[in-house]
Amino acid sequence: MTIQPLPLTVCLIASNEAGRIRRALDSVAGWTSEIVVVLNEDVSDGTDRIAESYGAKVYREPWKGFKGQKNSMTEKATQPWVLGLDADEEVSPELRDEIIAVLSPSGGGTHHVAYSFPRCTFYCGRWIRHGDWYPDRKVLLWKRGEGHWGGVDPHAAIVVKGTVGRLRSDLHHYSMESIEHHVRKAVTYGNTFVQQKGLRMRRVGIFELGARPAWRFIRSYFVRLGFLDGWQGYLVAYMVAFETFLRYAKVRELQQNESQKQE
Repeated sequence: MTIQPLPLTVCLIASNEAGRIRRALDSVAGWTSEIVVVLNEDVSDGTDRIAESYGAKVYREPWKGFKGQKNSMTEKATQPWVLGLDADEEVSPELRDEIIAVLSPSGGGTHHVAYSFPRCTFYCGRWIRHGDWYPDRKVLLWKRGEGHWGGVDPHAAIVVKGTVGRLRSDLHHYSMESIEHHVRKAVTYGNTFVQQKGLRMRRVGIFELGARPAWRFIRSYFVRLGFLDGWQGYLVAYMVAFETFLRYAKVRELQQNESQKQE
């Protein structure tokens, strides 16, 4: 059966993602009307050629931060609806069918300006369905002109002007290629946290360095049932606590260095 493409633009930003972007593009090819990909200007691994092979409109731009880059990709959409994806995400068949049902003319239309859906992460050989990582509900489908990217980098989020409907099916997320990749990402995000909040925060003390990370582990592993995800669930909870500790430890380091300069 031939599916009539929806009045929908799929928008992605990407750096060197030749190893992952094909899965994302495969998941939206054939049932969407337009694909827009905004690449960092230094991309050199063939990501542009892969995107073009799917009929995508490809642009190269200087990096403007996650919010800036994602707002730029959204501005290039021409269809009435926009679906924002990352190169490490994949629209599951079930989510695709829900989106088609909502946006197709036979679906009866919609009174919402946006839709959210859960995001499920594949980590160390397992889909994580508990803890702090799930359901990780995201608003990533919205009417063009009714939303923009806000939030705090690197966790940009769509801000909309009207009501948000809820879809049930998962967006698949393949963000962590290995534990080593996870640790590197934690360091990068910690540096971004310091750049954005740094000296504007009150002085970091024992609560931020001790109690806050401990609570994040307890919440993820026990309160939100992370233990049901096996050893991977323990690792997720541990890394959530470590990421929290690392961010505040880096801020404490910055605050201490600035105090020494003033002495």
